[in-house]
Amino acid sequence: MAIDESRTFRPINIALLTVSDTRGPDDDTSGDILAARITGAGHTLVARAIERDDAGAIMSRLEGWIDDPAVDAVISTGGTGLTGRDITPEAVLRVADKEIPGFGELFRWISYQTIGTSTVQSRALAAVARGTYIFALPGSNGAVKDGWDGILAEQLDSRNRPCNFVELMPRLLER
Repeated sequence: MAIDESRTFRPINIALLTVSDTRGPDDDTSGDILAARITGAGHTLVARAIERDDAGAIMSRLEGWIDDPAVDAVISTGGTGLTGRDITPEAVLRVADKEIPGFGELFRWISYQTIGTSTVQSRALAAVARGTYIFALPGSNGAVKDGWDGILAEQLDSRNRPCNFVELMPRLLER
């Protein structure tokens, strides 16, 4: 597992969604961390929004981005816990064609290194919807750092070996 510097980096277009009943543009620290990491890695942040913990609103936002050919991937933060208001995984799965189970499993393994068994309270997940990746991360600053630094930074880098999500993008709609 390594970045192959002999390969060309291919930036992708990423939309960022924060799911929260309490955060706004001025205090969306997890969103700010992800936005900085996305652009710092050389990708393009093509859209950013905040939606309340409402399945319909989340699904509507996701559907708009999924149908936008300028969006290659969506990363969300928030709403992946166990409380009654945490419905991001349900909203993502309603629009998804395929779940990527290994993402959530790997996220929880990485998170375990920093927060121990509390990681079992996370329902982080990833999916593909009509050729667009969706990655749903928890809302804490530490969780978005774990998700980006431990998984997405490499998997969204076209130079990552032996494989990465970017090289699969042209084939996601195959039938």
